[in-house]
Amino acid sequence: MSETAINTQELGEKIVQVLKTIYDPEIPVDIYELGLIYDVFVNEVMDVKILMTLTSPNCPVAETLPVEVEEKVKSLNAVKNAIVEITFDPPWTQDLMSEEAKLELGLL
Repeated sequence: MSETAINTQELGEKIVQVLKTIYDPEIPVDIYELGLIYDVFVNEVMDVKILMTLTSPNCPVAETLPVEVEEKVKSLNAVKNAIVEITFDPPWTQDLMSEEAKLELGLL
């Protein structure tokens, strides 16, 4: 494995740790465990793209949550640039939540 592959993988793991510090204000679970993060891409020059969704298109934090994600990810030293892309395809459902999140919300 090349040095770059290790670095991008390590950075990806650090990004996930940052995402786990961001909470949906209406649900006491972080956005990663909620299943709102569909993908995290890190290229060889440490540019990051995060594909995420919201619990609904009318989500009250639709304007602020993606900005918060972008800013927190950009705060990591290794990240050169971060872009958050919102998608509703596929739409979010409770099935995307981790077991931990379902347990936290009393759904198990």
